[in-house]
Amino acid sequence: METLFSSNDNARALKHAPLAVRMRPESLDEYVGQEKAVGPGSWLRSAIEHDVLSSVIFYGPAGTGKTTLAHIIAAHTRSEFVEVSAVTGTVKDLRREIEEARRRLMAYDRRTILFIDEIHRFSRSQQDALLHAVENRTVIMIGATTENPYFEVNSALLSRARVVELEHLTTDDIRVLIRRALEAPQGLDGRYSASDEVVDAIAMLAAGDGRAALTTLELASEMALVRSDDGSSVDAPLEITLDDVKMANPRRGLSYDKSGDMHFDIISAFIKSMRGSDPDAAVYWLARMIDAGEDPKFIARRIMIAASEDIGNADPQALLVAEAAFKAAEVIGYPECRINLAQAAIYNALAPKSNACEASIDAALADVRTSGMREVPSHLRDRHRPGSHEYDPYLYPHDYPEGWVEQRYLPDGLERGAFWKPSGRGWEEWRVEQTARDRSGRAPKTDE
Repeated sequence: METLFSSNDNARALKHAPLAVRMRPESLDEYVGQEKAVGPGSWLRSAIEHDVLSSVIFYGPAGTGKTTLAHIIAAHTRSEFVEVSAVTGTVKDLRREIEEARRRLMAYDRRTILFIDEIHRFSRSQQDALLHAVENRTVIMIGATTENPYFEVNSALLSRARVVELEHLTTDDIRVLIRRALEAPQGLDGRYSASDEVVDAIAMLAAGDGRAALTTLELASEMALVRSDDGSSVDAPLEITLDDVKMANPRRGLSYDKSGDMHFDIISAFIKSMRGSDPDAAVYWLARMIDAGEDPKFIARRIMIAASEDIGNADPQALLVAEAAFKAAEVIGYPECRINLAQAAIYNALAPKSNACEASIDAALADVRTSGMREVPSHLRDRHRPGSHEYDPYLYPHDYPEGWVEQRYLPDGLERGAFWKPSGRGWEEWRVEQTARDRSGRAPKTDE
């Protein structure tokens, strides 16, 4: 079966391949980044170098080197290396490859490594078809995915493989890739030059994605060629400028999949930035969501939740501001409602913080669900029933100074302070102090 790794990928085909493909490393020594996953002393590096790989799933964002690692394994293994598409492959295709692998193992004592890119796209039945073959090592599976395998891959299949997580490349890693591509014979072969400022700009735009960085470099080099007098080759390298980079990449949408990990990571960072009282970070993560086309009502709902969960009565106004932002998102929409969302997010970040509301209701619910039914004190019960005249008297607060009178409201077994514990900040603390002053030295009115 002809695959991505077929020996038919000859020099002519490689010559016309994208720069990111031409610059794909062929050994671990050429591989850039991912020290934790594949650095010296790691399990994965040792397994590749000694050709003793067991089934593995590479998990990480786009452009972090998952497919490149598969290429390196293909180049160094003594096993047969085949690929099945997770997009077009069927259960029948899998079973055919598994049967071929079994025949190869029995007839020639030769293992088969089965590479499945974007394995999360396989249906449950397709994943199930792999189980026995992976378990008894008829095939060594290499899966690659941008989605969290613990959610997207069959747990039975996951238990038979090792997950190796790859992270975004660092800016230094991206710089190495760019400089290498400028000089390498299979890359731009020294025909172009780029200043440190240009390299830094490309690295920043790439946002940890090596493939994106090389694509931007390739397009910028084409812009530089077009900008030259007649497009013909010259002795001196053509200089790639910042304008070339901007033309090659006027706007690159950052990774943000509304059904994937990045969606949840960014909304989590947004909420934690408001909770952590950092308005700059809150606005940055808000901008990431807006730029990705996130539903403004979804963002407004999260601001609204945070207004009660993290601010509460330290600043009761926060909930009203958040509600107004939600209404604006609902009736105005993009692009103008970005300002309303920013105002509410910044307000939340600047407001004094208290989680007393959340903590108190959760504590009360825990008691309700574990302590059984506590009796309502008789003086608080409804009076519209036979026998209510025998209840203890209810003291009407408005008959007393400051509209308050000492009276038990909690059921027996619970005391004041059992659930609500003020934060000591903002309006909440002011009200605690004011209430204590109002109640000090007060006595109930008499009928005299």
